[in-house]
Amino acid sequence: MRFREKLGKEMLLFDGAMGTQLQAKGLKAGELPEIWNLTHKETVRDIHRAYVHAGCDILKANTFGANALKFEGTPYTVSEIVQAAVENAQTAAAESAREVYVALDLGPTGKLLKPYGELEFSKAYELYKEEIVAARENVDLILIETMGDLYEIKAAVLAAKENTDLPVVVTMIFDEQGKLLTGADIETALFTLEGLGVDMIGFNCGLGPVQMLPFVQKIGAISSTPIAVNPNAGLPECIDGVTSYNVSPAEFAEALSEIAGCDGVWAVGGCCGTTPAHLEAAARACKGIAPKAIKEKNFTAVTSYGKTVYMGERPILIGERINPTGKKRLKAALVEGDEGYIFSEAVAQADGGAHVLDVNVGLPEIDEPAVLERTVQGLQGITDLPLQIDTSDPVAMERALRIYNGKPLINSVNGKQESMDAVFPLVKKYGGVVVCLTLDEHGIPDSAEGRIQIAEKIIKTAESYGISKKNLIIDTLAMTVSTGADNAKITLEALRYIRRTLGVHTVLGVSNISFGLPKRDSINAAFFTLAMENGLSAGIINPKSDVMMNAYYAFCALKGLDENFEQYIGHVTDSAAPANPGMGTDLKTAVIKGLKAEAGEQAKTLLKDVLPLDIINTYLIPALDTVGQGFEKGTIFLPQLLMSADAAKAAFDEIKQVIAQSGAPANDEKKNKIVIATVKGDIHDIGKNIVKVLLENYGFDVIDLGKDVPPEVILETAKRENVRLVGLSALMTTTVANMEITIDLFRREYPDCKIMVGGAVLTQDYANRIGADFYSKDAMGSVRYAEKLFSK
Repeated sequence: MRFREKLGKEMLLFDGAMGTQLQAKGLKAGELPEIWNLTHKETVRDIHRAYVHAGCDILKANTFGANALKFEGTPYTVSEIVQAAVENAQTAAAESAREVYVALDLGPTGKLLKPYGELEFSKAYELYKEEIVAARENVDLILIETMGDLYEIKAAVLAAKENTDLPVVVTMIFDEQGKLLTGADIETALFTLEGLGVDMIGFNCGLGPVQMLPFVQKIGAISSTPIAVNPNAGLPECIDGVTSYNVSPAEFAEALSEIAGCDGVWAVGGCCGTTPAHLEAAARACKGIAPKAIKEKNFTAVTSYGKTVYMGERPILIGERINPTGKKRLKAALVEGDEGYIFSEAVAQADGGAHVLDVNVGLPEIDEPAVLERTVQGLQGITDLPLQIDTSDPVAMERALRIYNGKPLINSVNGKQESMDAVFPLVKKYGGVVVCLTLDEHGIPDSAEGRIQIAEKIIKTAESYGISKKNLIIDTLAMTVSTGADNAKITLEALRYIRRTLGVHTVLGVSNISFGLPKRDSINAAFFTLAMENGLSAGIINPKSDVMMNAYYAFCALKGLDENFEQYIGHVTDSAAPANPGMGTDLKTAVIKGLKAEAGEQAKTLLKDVLPLDIINTYLIPALDTVGQGFEKGTIFLPQLLMSADAAKAAFDEIKQVIAQSGAPANDEKKNKIVIATVKGDIHDIGKNIVKVLLENYGFDVIDLGKDVPPEVILETAKRENVRLVGLSALMTTTVANMEITIDLFRREYPDCKIMVGGAVLTQDYANRIGADFYSKDAMGSVRYAEKLFSK
C-alpha cells in the first residue's frame, strides 16, 4: 500500500534520532554523519534495523544534511551520499515482514535566505532538487524537517513537488513561544503550507513531547491537513562531555500517546535523543490509537512570512496606494526604479491601518514580471503585512507567487474560461486566496443576477481545479454611479447574496463607485459603509484617507466588532495628535521600519548640520534599541530586526564617508573586539551571522572566523587580537561537543577571555555544564551581554 493510501488508516510511527545513535557507535564530534552511509554501511543499517524491530513504520534515510553546501570540499558527491543512504534504509525495510516506508530526509541548508540572508531562493531550490532527484526513484515520501524558515521550506516543497509526485511531509522547529526562527507563528506556517499542498504538517526537534503538546492542540484546531509530531527526548544535557536527553522511554511513550490522541494527528515519532527503546515504548503506547478523521476547516486566510489575516465578520482593509493608475509619482518611481518611494507608501499604509497591501506595477514601459517580482520581495523585507499580488499578466503573476513568502491574495481571475485556465493552476500550485471578478466573455452584467451567475460558474470551475471556495473572494464590481443610478444597488445586491447565500467572502474596489464625481471621499465612505452592512469582507481603499478610516472604525464600533470602542477611540485620538516632523525622528523611523535607502538619505541630510557621533548616539543607537527591545518582548521578529540593521548600516556608511573625507578618527575610543565562530564540524552559520550584524551595528569590531572552525584557530585568533569575548555557535547535536572542547582549551590557555554560546540544541543548563560564561537564546541577548561586559 502506498504511503498516501495508508494515511489515516492507522497511527503511523516515524523512527527516532540518527545522529545521537551514530555518536554512540563512534561518530566523532564534527564528523559528517552522512559520510557513514558509505564508510560504515552496516552500522547505519543496524540502526535502521533496530528502529524497524522497535515497530517503526517510517525510516528516515541518513540524509538530513546531505546538501552541496555541506559537502563542498569533500571527495563525496551529493548523489552518491544520498543514494547510499537510501539503499541502507531500504535494505533494513526490505528485511521486515511488515510494510516499512523510507523517507528522504531534508534538513535546513544552514543559510538564511534573501532578503534577510545571503542565499538566493533559487539556489536553495537547486540544493534541494539535487537531493530529491538522486533519491526519487527509491523512496516512498519526502520529509522536510527541523525547519525554522518558512521561505526555505517553500523552496524545498517546490523542489519536491516539481520533480516528483511523492508525498511531502513538513515538520518545523518552533521555540517555546510558538515561533519559527524567522517569525512565523503556527497558524501562518500552517496556512502557507496547506496552500502549497503538502500531505502532512507538524513539529519536530527543539522541544520534548510535554512542551510540544499545546502546539499540537493548537494546530489541530485549525488544520485541514494531517499532522505529524516527532519530539525530542526532552531537553539536552551535557553529561561527561556527551550530549544526553533526560526523558526515559516510558516517559516519552506516555507523553507521545497523549499527542497521538489529539485531533488531526496521524503520525508520531522521535527526534534528538530518542532511541530504539524510546520508539519501542512509543509503538506499544500509540499503535492502538486510531487516527481521528480530519475535519475540513473553513478559514479564509492570507499570510505574510509572519502574520495571518483572516476574512471574517470584521471587514479587512486592503491598501490601494501601490497601483500606478492615476498616480504620477508612483509611475515615475516604477520607471526610475525608486524602490524607496514604493516602500514609504507601504509603510504609510501599514501605519494608517491597512491589513493587506495591494501591489500593482502594471505599466507598458517597464518589464512587469521582473519589476513585480523585485517589488514583492522588497516589500516583504520592510513590512509583515500580507500582500495582494495584482496583475493581469500570468507570467508576472507566477514570478511573484513563486518568490512570495506566505500565502497571498491574488488579484485576479474572472469568469472568462481563458482567465480561469491561466490563473487557477497557479493558485493550486502556489496557494493563495484569489479575487474573482464577476465578468466574463460578454462583459460585466448589468444585473445582480448576471453577476451572481458568473460567481457560481467561477466557484464551480475552481472546485474542478481542487480549489475550495474558502480560497475564493468574489468582487461584484463597483461601477461608477455617475453613469448609472442603480450601479451601487446592483453591486450591493449581488454582494449580499454571494456572502450570505453562497457563503463566499467578498471584496470591492470601493473608490470605483465615485469616478467622475466631486468630493469623492464622501461618496466612497457612504458606499463603503453600505457595502460592509451588506456583507463586504474586504475593502480595497486608501487607508491614508481620514474619511474612509473614520467610516470603517465607526462601522465596526456600531456593529459590536470593537470591544469597548478601543480601536475607534485609538484611531480618532491618533488622528487628532499633531505630527512631529523632526529630521531625527525621520531617521529613527527609517531605521525602525527597515527603510534602507531612506535611512541613508536622512543621514546625509543630518550630516550637514549634526556631528557624526551625535547622529550615532542620538538617533541610530536609540532606534536600534527600540527594535531590539521589541525583539526581546516578542513584538518584533527576526526579519524586521535584520532589515532595521541593514537600514542602520546604510546610515553608518554615510557617516563613515564623511568622517573619512574629514580625516578625523571615527571614534576616539578603540572599538571592542569580539571573535565569533561556528564550531568545528558544523556548517550552520545563520545564528552566528545574525549576531555579527547586530554586534557591528552596536559598534563592536567583530572578527568572524566563519563555520567549521577548529578550537585551536579560535584560540590563536583571540590571543593574537587580545580579545576579551568570544562567541561560539552550534546547531547540531553531533557538533556541540566541540563547543565544550573549545571552552576547555580557552580555560587552560586563555582563561581571562569570556565565552558566550548559542544554538538551537543548547539550553542554559547545557551551557552551564560546558563552562560557558553566558548563554543567549537570541541575537539581542549577545548584544546585551557584550554591552554589559565592556562597560565594566
